[in-house]
Amino acid sequence: MQAGAQLEAAAERAAPRAERAWAWSMSAIIALLLALIVFTTLHWGMQPPSSVETIDSTRLQLGGEFSEANLGTSVSPNGAVTVRVLAQQYAFVPKCIVVPADTPITLRAVSADVVHGFSVQGTNVNTMVVPGYVATLSTRFAQPGEHRMPCHEFCGVGHQGMWAHVRVVAREQFPFEQASKAAVNCEQR
Repeated sequence: MQAGAQLEAAAERAAPRAERAWAWSMSAIIALLLALIVFTTLHWGMQPPSSVETIDSTRLQLGGEFSEANLGTSVSPNGAVTVRVLAQQYAFVPKCIVVPADTPITLRAVSADVVHGFSVQGTNVNTMVVPGYVATLSTRFAQPGEHRMPCHEFCGVGHQGMWAHVRVVAREQFPFEQASKAAVNCEQR
């Protein structure tokens, strides 16, 4: 009986110490997490990540990279294929995009008004398009084909009709020479 009483007394002394140790440990972890949250909030709030490219959404059509003449697929002198897309309520401009198959492609999209998003069906291309920022994706379409590109972020009452087509053509059928002079889309081919 004596041993049982000693064991019970030892447990009664050890339990509060263990509880205090756990309480201090959990308090330290919570304090560390809160400090991390505050630090990252202040740091990223004052300086966005360097890979984020900003743009003035109110001046998109006045000139520059996303003016109407530059929307669509273009080929730079070094052979890089770039697709520029403007998302606005309730359409993508251009409505139909043509790209070469089995070629590295950089997709650059901007929004003129509200948050939009798009996914090219049957592929892994999927992004949000936020006003004031340029959404940039790199992709490659393995085979020729037609893909729908719907807006997947609710953008207003006409949202259900906001979609475009991506037409992937064989490399030898893509108008590289024409695209090196001006942006092309399905209607211009």
